[in-house]
Amino acid sequence: MRYLVCRPKIAVLLLVIGLLASGAFAQRRIRDLKPTVILISLDGFRSDYVDKYGPPTLKSLARTGVRAKWMIPSFPTKTFPNHYTLVTGLYPEHHGIVENNVYDFGTVFSMSKLAEVENPRWWLGEPIWVTAERQGQHTGAYFFPATATPIEGILPEHYRRYNGRVPNDLRVDTLLSWLDVPQKERPTFLTLYFSDTDDAGHEFGPDSEETKYAVWNVDRNIGRLVEGLRKRGIDRQVNVIIVSDHGMAAVDPRNAVFLDDHFNFDLADKILWTNEIVQIFPKAGNLDAIYSKIKDIDHTTCWKKQDIPARLHYNDGPRVAPIVCSSEEGWLTTSHARYKSWNDGQDEPFRTRGAHGYDNKYASMRATFIANGPAFKRGYVAEPFANVEVYNVMCKILALKPAANDGDLKHVRGMLR
Repeated sequence: MRYLVCRPKIAVLLLVIGLLASGAFAQRRIRDLKPTVILISLDGFRSDYVDKYGPPTLKSLARTGVRAKWMIPSFPTKTFPNHYTLVTGLYPEHHGIVENNVYDFGTVFSMSKLAEVENPRWWLGEPIWVTAERQGQHTGAYFFPATATPIEGILPEHYRRYNGRVPNDLRVDTLLSWLDVPQKERPTFLTLYFSDTDDAGHEFGPDSEETKYAVWNVDRNIGRLVEGLRKRGIDRQVNVIIVSDHGMAAVDPRNAVFLDDHFNFDLADKILWTNEIVQIFPKAGNLDAIYSKIKDIDHTTCWKKQDIPARLHYNDGPRVAPIVCSSEEGWLTTSHARYKSWNDGQDEPFRTRGAHGYDNKYASMRATFIANGPAFKRGYVAEPFANVEVYNVMCKILALKPAANDGDLKHVRGMLR
């Protein structure tokens, strides 16, 4: 009888000891937090995905914080140019990452060439982690373009070289662990990056069930972060800024324009292709000869560099190609050889897929901005703004003196308390 009475007490004691050992009750509450920003990038998360797919955590953060009707990505609406714009406040023409593929120094920078990605000669301007480290603050980046590159000789104090196979939960948990250190060592600026919605959008298109599930998956990851902040008692003290680099458009791969039907590629010194953007570097004396052949083709707009519309902020800087061609939404601009090579490797070559990189005038290219925390108003819907403004917002929150940039805080001051 005595054994039966005592056994539940022992069981409870053992359960408590187990929970303490696992950290469920042992999570140290943080009581000395300085102004802090966590910048979260959801690659390819189109501005309408919150309403279209209803992810609960993102909806809650938007409802109780700030949400922009949409954020205007920089042209071209590609991954590397826009991520670097978000953290420098510079348009691609000024920060030098003018496309995912860049031609300079007699070679080509591309996302897959790690030696070039980590070579600081490509990255102009000053990203916010450099701004913060130079002004005595600590930073941590669990993936974000350029964070593994020593720009101005400076890296984030904590960073990881990109590996897309790292589980999202591990990314979140590691970032949270960086907040658990003593105040004098604790980062005030941190980043997270998730590619799920971009991956699904490219493969299946923005309107697919697969993309819906990707949206809900990253929402779960953000929910894990919010819960981790809550356990530390800082969920209402940290400023969480959720952005995307661009949107996503549905594409029928049969909608293709072939530039070799219009001019002889031997006239060019270099052509960089990404289907939505084509950069043409003519051989000496051949610019007009090439341009005359492609200036009036259907479904693709080609400009001489100096004639690119001012609204795109893309006709300055030495790395912008002498001729730039921009595909119409939903179309590809390519060559017969490239198209055949791609087509031969597909099991279902003509099903709908997704793409970005188009003119930022298209609604499908619109990016997401959601912010929640003590620096931001509650229940505020911001008018659309350019993504060059995000850098100054973060500097304001962190009390940093911003480096020279193309933004102006007056354009977005209304979202701040």
